[in-house]
Amino acid sequence: MARRRARFSPTAREALLGVSAISVLLAVGTAGYMAIEGWTAMDALYMTFITLATIGFGETHPLSTTGRLFTMAISTVGIGTFAYIAARLVQLVLTTQRFRERLMQRRIDQLENHYVICGYGRLGQRLTRDLLAAGREVVVIDRRSDRVEALNEAGVLYVQGEAEEEETLRSAGLARAAGLVLVLPQDAANVFVALTAREIRPREGLRGLLIVARTNEQASIPKLLRAGADKVISPIEIGADRMAQTILRPNVDRFMEQVLGVGALDFNMEEARIERTSFLDGRSLAEIDFRRRFDTIVVGILKGTTGQWRFNPDAALPLRAGDTLVVLGPPRMIHRLREEGCAAGTATSDFFRTGPPGGPSGTRALDVLPEEPRPEDLSPADLPPDVLGDGHKPSMPPVL
Repeated sequence: MARRRARFSPTAREALLGVSAISVLLAVGTAGYMAIEGWTAMDALYMTFITLATIGFGETHPLSTTGRLFTMAISTVGIGTFAYIAARLVQLVLTTQRFRERLMQRRIDQLENHYVICGYGRLGQRLTRDLLAAGREVVVIDRRSDRVEALNEAGVLYVQGEAEEEETLRSAGLARAAGLVLVLPQDAANVFVALTAREIRPREGLRGLLIVARTNEQASIPKLLRAGADKVISPIEIGADRMAQTILRPNVDRFMEQVLGVGALDFNMEEARIERTSFLDGRSLAEIDFRRRFDTIVVGILKGTTGQWRFNPDAALPLRAGDTLVVLGPPRMIHRLREEGCAAGTATSDFFRTGPPGGPSGTRALDVLPEEPRPEDLSPADLPPDVLGDGHKPSMPPVL
C-alpha cells in the first residue's frame, strides 16, 4: 500500500481526494432528495448535479422547505470542493510541465557534439529531420508554443525561449555542441545570436564550433561572417544555382543528387577525421590498399597541419592525425572506415600481423616514408593558391 501511494505526488493525491469528495456529494445528494422529496433516483441525481455544477436550471420538482435547506447545504459544500479541485488540477498540470522540462534538460545536459538549431520554421523542420535521419543529435530552440507542441509530438529535444539570450543557448548545450544552425526569420536576429555564440565558444580552428547561418539579403552576408558565422547560405541563391545546374548539366546534377542527397542511402559523400593512434595515422593509402580494404574513393584530403586541400591525392601521401578525408562510398563502408580506420586506438589492428597487402608479414612500409613537411619547407607547387597569389597555380597531384 505504501508503494502504491508513493507513485502519486501530494498534489495528485489531493486532486484524487477532491474527485472522490465530489462522488460522495453526488451520492449523498441523490439519496437526500430521494428521502426528503420522494423523487426517483434519476430526478434526484439530476437535481444534485445541476446544484453542484451551478448550472442554474430550474428545480426538477417544487421543493419543500427541508429540501431547500438541503440544497443550500450541498451547494455550499459542493462549490467549495469544485474550486479546490480546479486549483489542484491547475497546479498538477503546471507541476507536470515543469517535471517534463527538467527531464528534457537532463537529457540535453548529457549530449556532446550535437547540433543546436535556432528556429523551427519550415527550413528548421527540414534541417532537423535531415540531421536526425543522418544519426546526429539535435536540440531546437524556439519560442512559439505551437512549435514546441510539434517538437513534443516528434520526440525532438528542445528549449523554449529566445535564441538571442545567452542563458537559452547555454541551456541547449552550446558549450558542448559541434555546430549551431541559425535559421531565424530575421537576419538581425541571426547576427545577434552569432555574436552571442562566439562569446560562449570563440573560434578554435577546425575542431571548434561550426556556425552556419541563413540569410535573406545579400547585404547581410558580410555582417554574419564578421559576427562569427563560418558559413552563410542564401536559400534564394542556392535555389537559383540548383535550377541553373539542372538545366545546364542535368546528368551531373542527377549524379550529385544521388551522392549528396540525404535520402541517397546507397552512395554517400562523407568526411572522416583521422585521430591519433588510429589505423590510418602514419600510413599512406597505397600502403594499406585503401580502396580494397574500405571500398571507398578518397576525393580529397584536408591536411591538418597546413589547412591545405589535396584533391585526387597521391596514393603515396602519408596520412597524419588531424587530416580529414573526403570519401565517396556506401554508408556501411564509410562507417567501417570511421570505426576501424580513423578512430583512436585502432592502430593495433590486424595490419601488424598480416602486413600491408603484398608485403611480408609484420613489416611496415611507412618506416621509409618521409615525415610530413613543415609549411616553410613546402615548394610553390605544394602551396595553396591563396598563399601563392594570382601569379602562381599549384600543380595537381597524381591521380589515385
